[in-house]
Amino acid sequence: MHKNKFSYLRDGLAYGFCASVFLLSGCQTFSTHPTPPPAPRVQSLPMPVASHEFSFDATRDDVVGAVQIVTADQEDTLSDIARRFNVGYEEIVSANPGVDPWLPKAGTRVVVPTQFVLPDAPRQGIVINLAAMRLFYFPKAKPGELQRVITHPVGIGRVEWKTPMGVTRVASKKANPAWIPTPSIRKEHAKNGNPLPAIVPPGPDNPMGTHVLKLDWPNYAIHGTDKPPSIGLRGSHGCVRMYPEDIVGIFNNVPVGTPVRVVNQPRLLGWRGDDLYLQAYPALEDDRRDHGQLLKKSLRTVRTTAKAKRNARPQAKINQALLAEALANPRAAAVPITQSEITLQAYLNHAKLVQNTLPFNATWDGNREGQLTASQVLEMASEEPRQIR
Repeated sequence: MHKNKFSYLRDGLAYGFCASVFLLSGCQTFSTHPTPPPAPRVQSLPMPVASHEFSFDATRDDVVGAVQIVTADQEDTLSDIARRFNVGYEEIVSANPGVDPWLPKAGTRVVVPTQFVLPDAPRQGIVINLAAMRLFYFPKAKPGELQRVITHPVGIGRVEWKTPMGVTRVASKKANPAWIPTPSIRKEHAKNGNPLPAIVPPGPDNPMGTHVLKLDWPNYAIHGTDKPPSIGLRGSHGCVRMYPEDIVGIFNNVPVGTPVRVVNQPRLLGWRGDDLYLQAYPALEDDRRDHGQLLKKSLRTVRTTAKAKRNARPQAKINQALLAEALANPRAAAVPITQSEITLQAYLNHAKLVQNTLPFNATWDGNREGQLTASQVLEMASEEPRQIR
């Protein structure tokens, strides 16, 4: 286990440099060296784009956002970058195979998978895709307006405490909730030598965080967390966890009675422009379905929809090599599988390189007060592996 302490991004970036220009004095006829050319200007990288809210034409497109690439700083972890860009742990680790999550090293190019194929589900209310560990909220659109979607990474239930699938609704909402552990949860904690009180009051140590949306399923909710690094992992007792900054917006925007649909879709297909995209996530370890057969069915269906008849889409041919590569190496990034003569890595290499800083209009303000460090998460992983898987 690493003993290093990690810290998050320092505020402020260096923009360019100044080049000294040596000026010759006196008559030019006495000069023995030509005047050197001016030093080239260092171009500042573009600011990153916030990746939590998009507008799109629901009659045409199923894909929002864009993949981005950043360069890791000396003390970055992938968990740091994930929260900065509003993605979850498994998402960013899947997008960067071979990169050490806790010691990515300064200068490492990190793919940030901030492009999303929307789940195959009605685009209304809240849709949670367990395989992606991601929530999508579709506010009601007024006539003539584009559809909006707000999306955030989530943490879900452990294998032995599965988050259920199906349709429910937001039954109630509460700010600064107390947590009343169920008897089964208290029994588990007592067995592990960590007994819980009957009620955990509101505060920084409350596992439910600052806000909760209770579902119509008894004992299940969407809530915040006191452990932000657990977002994008299977770490809860079945509830859906969100970053502390994300639950506030969902709490304020989602009315009681909003439908909530929970699905498990590790392979997503959708149209954008003239291309068909595939977004592949690693299947959950307890998902025993035949995903090859499911994908064949989905490919047939997506090519017979009204969207598939638009413009040049009927002529789009699947790049079979790219499809096979994307399925064999689920990278959590949306890839246009109808673009010919490209590889998965080549497509990701052409993503936009941006500054490794908080995106404009990001949900997080960068305040890490009271947050677990990476070394503490490693300690949790060593002592309680089931808690973060």
